[in-house]
Amino acid sequence: MPLPRPPHAIALALLIACTQATAAQPSPQDLLKQAQGEQAAYLETLKSLVSVDTGTGTEPGLEQVSAALVQRLEALGAQVQTHSAKPSVGDNIVGTFKGTGSKDFLLMVHYDTVFVPGTVAKRPFRVDGPRAYGPGVADAKGGVAMILHALKLLQQQEFKGYRTLTVLFNPDEEMGSAGSKQIIAELARKHDYVFSYEPPDKDAVTVATNGINRLRLEVKGRASHAGSAPEEGRNALTELAHQLLQLNDLGDASKGTTVNWTLAKAGEKANIIPALATAEADMRYSDLSETDRVQSDAQRIVKKLLVADTQATVTVEKGRPPLARNDASAKLAQTAQQLYAKVGHKIEPIAMRFGTDAGYAYVPGSDKPAVLETLGVVGAGLHGDDEYIELNSVAPRLYLTVAMIRHLAQ
Repeated sequence: MPLPRPPHAIALALLIACTQATAAQPSPQDLLKQAQGEQAAYLETLKSLVSVDTGTGTEPGLEQVSAALVQRLEALGAQVQTHSAKPSVGDNIVGTFKGTGSKDFLLMVHYDTVFVPGTVAKRPFRVDGPRAYGPGVADAKGGVAMILHALKLLQQQEFKGYRTLTVLFNPDEEMGSAGSKQIIAELARKHDYVFSYEPPDKDAVTVATNGINRLRLEVKGRASHAGSAPEEGRNALTELAHQLLQLNDLGDASKGTTVNWTLAKAGEKANIIPALATAEADMRYSDLSETDRVQSDAQRIVKKLLVADTQATVTVEKGRPPLARNDASAKLAQTAQQLYAKVGHKIEPIAMRFGTDAGYAYVPGSDKPAVLETLGVVGAGLHGDDEYIELNSVAPRLYLTVAMIRHLAQ
């Protein structure tokens, strides 16, 4: 029979256990310090990514960066699979890490840009004072690097408190994600939390994004000679102009819905009354019911014709869905605010007017997955010659991803 342990031995054992527990749970300040130590390596990764032209559809550059990302994920210990993003060019890259916990995380962002081949040679990556510049430096190669180095920090901390941590890099977001939207939706539904790494233009996280639809208006008339027999024609262009004026107020400011007619086409020659005229509009919305409302209103309005014997039809083509305001995203933003405050920083939950891949991850009416957007680096000038990131945002936002995963995995 073992002898009873003396009180001082019990106290010593408890002290050792507490010390070990503390060591296993670094303080927020420790996590931030580790993130600060990672900033130089982050910038090296970012430079290597920005230094390759990866405009959507640019096969050589996308292949080069894809191979590098696969290599980086494998070096971090991920099981990596690539999936063709047809009809888009390039691969969807999926890296999976297995842990010991009960929560599943998906970190995602795109590695394509809007820039044409040759842009990097004209405007290479550079650091100038408090900012770094280059094509795609913020949108969204800064987010790619953010994911890679957050994973590296978790690895250095030997943290595996998640059940599954999945990474998705896609090659076609800038053109609508035609070849990646399905895998985004499928993966998202298998995870508890989805973090998307688009760049905010200030220290913020995004709880709602707009959806994007296209409206197409078509008017059919009858062609005739514009000089000798104009009365025999039915001018589709005139009717199109009439319809555009009628359809000018399809938006709803109270719901954040905008409909802007941006393209129009009619006629073949100046001396022919046009038999066909078309127009297209950009629709942005956050309320999921607005697609049906706009379709219904538009179809009712176009029945009123100005030019007799013409025919007008309007259709709404669904594009990227919105990340609608929801409680699960709001709670994630609150968590981000609380964790950021622990290291003396403030972060703002915002709604974006443009659309992102977070819309494909969001499941309307469900708390799973909880989706949060713009966890990437702070930047601005997106798609322009002066696109940049704020260097002082790198370490705090690396900290944020690491702290969020550690906290939510509990």
